[in-house]
Amino acid sequence: MSSEVTSVPPPPVSAPPSQIQSPAAPASSRASPLRGMGTPNIASPVRKAVASVSGYLGEVGQMTRLADPRDAWLPITESRSGNAYYAAFHSLSSGIGFQALVLPVAFSLLGWTWAIICLTVAFAWQLYTLWLLVKLHEPVAGGTRYSRYMYLATTVFGEKWGKILALLPVMYLSAGTCTALIIVGGGSMKLLFNIACGEVCLARPLTTVEWYLVFVCVAALLSQLPNLNSIAGVSLVGATAAVAYCTMIWVVSVAKGRVAGVSYDPVRATDEEDGAIGILNGLGIIAFAFRGHNLVLEIQATMPSTLKHPSHVPMWKGVKAAYVIIALCLYPVAVGGFWAYGDQIPPNGILSALYKFHSQDVSRVVLGTATLLVIVNCLTTYQIYAMPVFDNMETGYVHKKNRPCPWWMRAGFRALFGAINLLIAVALPFLSELAGLLGGISLPVTLAYPCFMWVAIMRPAKGTAMWYTNWGLGSLGMGLSFVLIVGNLWGLVEKGLHVKFFKPADFQ
Repeated sequence: MSSEVTSVPPPPVSAPPSQIQSPAAPASSRASPLRGMGTPNIASPVRKAVASVSGYLGEVGQMTRLADPRDAWLPITESRSGNAYYAAFHSLSSGIGFQALVLPVAFSLLGWTWAIICLTVAFAWQLYTLWLLVKLHEPVAGGTRYSRYMYLATTVFGEKWGKILALLPVMYLSAGTCTALIIVGGGSMKLLFNIACGEVCLARPLTTVEWYLVFVCVAALLSQLPNLNSIAGVSLVGATAAVAYCTMIWVVSVAKGRVAGVSYDPVRATDEEDGAIGILNGLGIIAFAFRGHNLVLEIQATMPSTLKHPSHVPMWKGVKAAYVIIALCLYPVAVGGFWAYGDQIPPNGILSALYKFHSQDVSRVVLGTATLLVIVNCLTTYQIYAMPVFDNMETGYVHKKNRPCPWWMRAGFRALFGAINLLIAVALPFLSELAGLLGGISLPVTLAYPCFMWVAIMRPAKGTAMWYTNWGLGSLGMGLSFVLIVGNLWGLVEKGLHVKFFKPADFQ
C-alpha cells in the first residue's frame, strides 16, 4: 500500500472560510514575492530553481488539508488549536483510571516476579504502539491526516474488513467504557453518601439505579461542551483527580502496614484448569490496565500541523509527559497494594481492600475524599471517551444535510447517548462478567493493529528491524487476544453466566 492516500474530493459545502480550519490557501496567498521579479533573461535552469524555491516558500507554513472540509463541523476536528499541554491532559485522563486499582489482583494471581515482568513488558509494548499511532496520524508531511482510528483502519484493511476488525472493539472501548464509568461513578456516589451520612443519618438513601441516574445527568450536562479541544480543562481536572486518588489509596494502604496473615505466593487453584484461567485473568488485568489508544489519533487531530511544525512533535511531547506520570501511579498502586494486602486483595482491587480492612481505623475524611476523587475522575473521563461516539452520531447528519449540526440536535444526541448507557448499565449488569471476553476482542486495537498499520502504510523494507518488530508484535498481540478470548469463553462455560436483568449490584 502506498504511504500516500488520496481521497475523492467531497461535494462543495456552503461554509464560510472562517469555519473551515485548514483549507488550501488561495492561489493569490501562495504566490511568492519572487514571482514578481522580472526574469526575462534568466536561463531556463535558473528559472526552474526560482520557481522551485517559490513553490516551497508558498507551501511552508500552510495548514495540511482536511480529508473532507465538512470535518470542520464535527466535534473532533472542529477546533485545531491544541498543543502539547492539551495532549498531555487528554492522554493522562484517558490513560489512567479505575482499572489501575485492580492491578494488585493480577499480582496475587501471578506472583511478584512474573507480575512485575509482565507489567513492564506491557507498558513498553503499548507505549511503542502509541508512538506508531502518533506517527501514522500524518504519515506524509502535508498529506492526509488520519483524525479517527476507524478512518485509519478502513484505509489499511479496506472498508469491509476495517469495520469487521475495528468497529466493535473501538465502539466497546468508547461506549463500553462510558457504561463502566456510570457503574463505578454512580456506585461511588452512593458510597460517598453513606460515608458522609453515617449510621445515624435519617435521610432516605437513594437506590443504586437512582445514583446511576444522578451520575448520568451530571455527565450529560458536562458533555454539552462543543468539541474535543474545549474539554482540555475537564481532562486536566480528571487527570489530577486520578493521580490524587491513586496516590492517596496506596500511601494509606502502605502506611497502615500489611494485613494479618498476608501471603505473597500466587493464589493456588484446586486444579490445572482453574490455575490456567487464573493466569489468563492476571494477564488480562495487566493488558486492560492500559487504555486510550482508540483516542490517540483523535487527540492529535485537535492540533495544527504545518510542514515546518508537524503535529506529531507536540503530540509526542505531551504523551511522554503523561506516561511518565502514569508509570509513577501504576507501579506504586500495583506493588504497594500487593505488599499491603497480598493474597487477601478483593477481586475489585485496592479501593475495595481499603474499605474492607481499614474502614474503622482510617478517617472518614480520607475515605470520603478518595471516593469523591473517583467520582470526579469518572465524570471527566466520560467526556473524552464519549467524544468519538458524539462525533460519529453527528457525522451522519452532517454528511446527509451538508451543514453543521444545530445546537439543539447536538444536545439531543449527547443526552440520548447518556440515556442508552444508563439503560445498558441498569438492564444488563452482568456485562461486567463479560468484560474479559470483550476486552480480549478489543485488545488488538492497543497491541496489534498499530503494528500492521505501520507495515501497510510506511512499508519498511522486508527483513529490516522495523519489519520484523512490527510483524512480530502484531502477531503476538493477535495471539494473546485469541488466548484471552478462548480462556474467558472457557471460564464462562465452566462457571456459567449469572444473568440478572435490571438488578444492578452495589459497587464495592
